[in-house]
Amino acid sequence: MNGWKGAGLLAPTEAQLKIRSAQTRSFEIKDRAAAIRGVIAALQDLGFIIERANESLGLVTAARFAEPNYYDVVSVTVTVREENPGHLMVRANAIYNNKPIEDPKIYQNFFATLERSLFVTKS
Repeated sequence: MNGWKGAGLLAPTEAQLKIRSAQTRSFEIKDRAAAIRGVIAALQDLGFIIERANESLGLVTAARFAEPNYYDVVSVTVTVREENPGHLMVRANAIYNNKPIEDPKIYQNFFATLERSLFVTKS
């Protein structure tokens, strides 16, 4: 492997890092199960149908038909992992008809809904 010329191919590009930044938020919450319940509630509030939820992996997948014609499908995978004690990192990765969604506004909307959901869950 020494001197392998393809090593740079696996390094993330600036565009990928920008998308990852839009897809990721840190939340001050200790309870991973509560965070996953919040993710599920937020996705349902946005009209998604939960396909799978695995608390031990911190993984939730969901999908919904997209407006206006409802032939198109939006699917999302959300991961919840510990960033450091008392903080969880949530990353959402959305796909529209098998193409990654890169618009930061989509992720901002999801995280705003998630923040409200986590607030309600805490109350």
